[in-house]
Amino acid sequence: MKDIVFIAPFKNLGDLAEQVVKIKEYNNIEIVVGGLSEGVIAAKKAVQNGASVIISRGGTYTMIKDVVDIPVVELSISSFDILRGFRDLFNYKGKIGAAGYKNIIHRCEIIGDLLDLDIVKIEIRDQKKPEKLLKPYVDEGIRIFVGDTVGTYAANRLNCKNYIIESGRESIIDAMREARRIFKGIQLEKQKAERFKTIMDFVHDGIISVDNEEKITIFNSTAERIFDISKEEAIGKRIEDVVKNTKLDEVLKTGCVQLGEIQNVNNCRIATNRVPFIVDNKINGVVATFQDITKLQELEQKIRIKLQKKGFTAKYNFKDIIYKSGKMKECIKKAEIYSHYDSPVLILGKSGVGKELFAQSIHNSSNRKDMPFVAINCAALPENLIESELFGYVEGAFTSAVKGGKAGVFELAHRGTIFLDEIGEMSLDVQTRLLRVIQEKQVMRIGDDKLIPVDVRIISATNKKLKNMVNIGKFREDLYYRINILSFLVPELNDRNEDIIELSKFFINKYSVKYNKKIEHISNEARDYLNSYYYKGNVRELQGMIERAVVLCNGNALRLDDVQLLEETESVDIKNKKDSGLNKMKFKNLRQVEDEYIKQVMDYCDGSVGKASRILKISRTTLWRKMNDDA
Repeated sequence: MKDIVFIAPFKNLGDLAEQVVKIKEYNNIEIVVGGLSEGVIAAKKAVQNGASVIISRGGTYTMIKDVVDIPVVELSISSFDILRGFRDLFNYKGKIGAAGYKNIIHRCEIIGDLLDLDIVKIEIRDQKKPEKLLKPYVDEGIRIFVGDTVGTYAANRLNCKNYIIESGRESIIDAMREARRIFKGIQLEKQKAERFKTIMDFVHDGIISVDNEEKITIFNSTAERIFDISKEEAIGKRIEDVVKNTKLDEVLKTGCVQLGEIQNVNNCRIATNRVPFIVDNKINGVVATFQDITKLQELEQKIRIKLQKKGFTAKYNFKDIIYKSGKMKECIKKAEIYSHYDSPVLILGKSGVGKELFAQSIHNSSNRKDMPFVAINCAALPENLIESELFGYVEGAFTSAVKGGKAGVFELAHRGTIFLDEIGEMSLDVQTRLLRVIQEKQVMRIGDDKLIPVDVRIISATNKKLKNMVNIGKFREDLYYRINILSFLVPELNDRNEDIIELSKFFINKYSVKYNKKIEHISNEARDYLNSYYYKGNVRELQGMIERAVVLCNGNALRLDDVQLLEETESVDIKNKKDSGLNKMKFKNLRQVEDEYIKQVMDYCDGSVGKASRILKISRTTLWRKMNDDA
């Protein structure tokens, strides 16, 4: 049985409803034919089989809504539907009986006034022997009846001509849309209720809530355990009958918040917070949250032990890297090989390509995976702090030094991995100390004269050209060769187009879950845009674009309008551009001609690398390199 059941009192209506379901692709709606008592039987069966909403009309609707406890949507009869029922009687001069349940025939008099027809309304309230109700009107000379299933059936039994008022396609669509809207609301409410119940039952806090009559409305599983009483026994009872010496009634009267109150319950101590909730400036109830202090202390102790034992952790593995391109496959293959050796690794790549993702994956694939993974961003810390973060300090080393001193990341990463992100941002002084630590495998805290042995595997990352920095004296040559024993380049997103849609799908799923959306695919226009866009920020930029697109998306597919950051016109033909100036490029070397031509194309395209690369028939990366190559 499907979520929504459309119960049609007669076959023609059922056939039309089937057509609507097929055209509109309302796959969660089932059509059943059955009028009046048969319709009621069908409705009860639908409820038993899990249906959430029922649609019907006329007397069948009236009978169904009184016997089921789920929403029943009425297939309303419009004036146009009634008008169609009288279409063969526009010139009829005799009396016409409009016979049926009130919700079918209630507008017939309007049609009579408009068409100058003599219409007599005959309201049927009970399906039993309706012909008995029509018989007096037949005796008075009425031989034609218009109405619902019951009315026309009775007229037929009395040998009278009859016309049924059928529902039009528009009315059916309206009813189905309403039923789907109600079903969606039911699903959302179920989700909210289940989410609320799960939160209530699985948080560490006990939760009790009372209404303004001091009756318990919420009593979660933690409260059951602490007070040794079941939820079924507690809910609906007055709080003082369940919890002795309660102060919730006091908060209900005064409206004063009580925080951190300690009380004894069944040989354990709990810390309780009591807060009133106010609606329209009136106290509407009180909610109390409480914790078993003993359990909390045990949990904190376990966490401390675990942190001391494991230190910092890496959460990503190579299987978490989303890719489809051959370039990324080769990159991952190389990184996996490096993970089995303790030699330093240097990860090269532009900002946003996912260098830390590789660093964590290398750690988790190494024999150090059960040891700490400590990451530090050398660009995020001021120069006067990075040294103390790396090497630690002793008490009194400087004015703000904490009591007892502090271990640096090399000590924290002992027997594990240290990840130095953006290592190119280090000052020369810090580079000197870092080189000494790597060479001697010992670290000395600031202000100390004692060396501490450390066993760490170094992974570094940078988006700078360290070799060029060495040449101009901004990076130590000996440190460069120390950290660059094993290296690989994480390719830019613009160099691996095959990965763009794969990554997009991953981010769509991630943010659809986060923002409660149901986005199933990407439109062709959006795909083309994503594939042709130049990602200066690499994967990080794509991730931001997709998150923004998911937020903006109102349907089940990402559209061009959702992902497009700037308005772009279609690619143009450079040959139609006047005064291109190409004929002026005489007696110049090839590089000059190329530079001037690229500049003119870029001007023509208003600076769009994507459009210019399509005109020049080269990749965006190649174009970008040519524009930025000073050689």
